[in-house]
Amino acid sequence: MTSRRAFLGAAAGALVLAGSGLRPAAARGQPRELRIGYQKEGILAVVRQRGTLEARLAKLGGGKVRWVAFPFGPPMLEALGAGSIDLGSVGDTPPVFAQSAGAPIVYVASTPATQNAILVRPDSPVRSVTELAGKTIAIARGSSSHNFTIQALGRAGLAFGAITPAYLGPAEALAAFTRGEVDAWTVWDPYVAMAELDHGARPIAATETDRPGNSFYLANRQFADRHGRLLAAILDELRRTYRWADRHRGRVATLISQITGVDPAAQERTIRRLRIELRPMDDAATAEQQKIADAFHALALIPRPIRVAEAVWRGWATQRRP
Repeated sequence: MTSRRAFLGAAAGALVLAGSGLRPAAARGQPRELRIGYQKEGILAVVRQRGTLEARLAKLGGGKVRWVAFPFGPPMLEALGAGSIDLGSVGDTPPVFAQSAGAPIVYVASTPATQNAILVRPDSPVRSVTELAGKTIAIARGSSSHNFTIQALGRAGLAFGAITPAYLGPAEALAAFTRGEVDAWTVWDPYVAMAELDHGARPIAATETDRPGNSFYLANRQFADRHGRLLAAILDELRRTYRWADRHRGRVATLISQITGVDPAAQERTIRRLRIELRPMDDAATAEQQKIADAFHALALIPRPIRVAEAVWRGWATQRRP
């Protein structure tokens, strides 16, 4: 379907928010532009659709909001590190690569991870992760699926080197998977649900049973340092939408399906198994990220060790609101 190809090939972009209140924004020290990256299948897409952030910022003297999607996390983090956007939401792995590369980013909030799964075709003889030794697995490099693959293999007693990774984005991976060019595919929802329903894909490992994890909101460090009060207010409003979304899952699935073109049944399955909540960064989430960073360094996937705690912003709990 054209709409599905458009979803799979969604490109990067930015959000612009011009702010002014009783005095001009510049006079109050607020940014003239607020740029936010998002993924069309995420809760931020619902925030955009409902206009709740615009309404909140208007009360604070804000102005226009513009939204354009990123296809997945790594390019969004590149933009965040380069200062092309100010805030974005990604899985657990892109921030590790970005921090290791020296990107000026900070974790500002966490949310339960979207479902990741290792999928095989319905006619595959592979029934367990241990049987993936010597097989080729399609993975989006630096994505949450990269880490999930490493963790799932480790729990099965296999090193990452026991498999051959085929580093492909979701669109290319889907094509390779359906043509039989790879033995398995690790990916996140709604791609998992789409593959299950459209191609009979069979998960042999999944986050909902094997490794519940986190996704994160991250900000450019300079933006968080300069505009902490505004950032805290934005997160307040995002949490309100998360709470609304948790109570209205059917409406959320419909909204996202309309945005992405994903089949409603696949989107409903995605939302049904998603934990929807937004939380300030805490020690537990930081410690889980540190484990991922240490594992990636041990595998030489990142060039140097990092301390995740050095990139954690805890201002959401402490900042006064504008």
